[in-house]
Amino acid sequence: MKLIVAIIQPHKLNAVKSALEAVEVNLMTVTEVLGQGRQKGVTEVYRGAKEAGGLLKKVRLDIAVNETFVEPTIKAITEGAHTGTVGDGKIFVLNLDECIRISSGERGGIAIG
Repeated sequence: MKLIVAIIQPHKLNAVKSALEAVEVNLMTVTEVLGQGRQKGVTEVYRGAKEAGGLLKKVRLDIAVNETFVEPTIKAITEGAHTGTVGDGKIFVLNLDECIRISSGERGGIAIG
């Protein structure tokens, strides 16, 4: 089991969600977050001088999947979120030691869905 964490641009959420649904990955948690990457936040020019702005709005997706769904999930996120510019986001793949469905007490891969 793996936990896939993706940080993407907010306007790409619907495209990523559609791409995930196409590969039968329907269970996810979506959170609005702030962050900065290589672009170092927003830079604005004010009266001819560059001023560093705040953090950028991003969307975080947390998706727990069984091993067979790892690569299709990564491919779907990549295809849905890609614009070709800096700031498209990142995907992190973490080992998931345990998953427990609270309603039934099921454990492991079957509890993921």
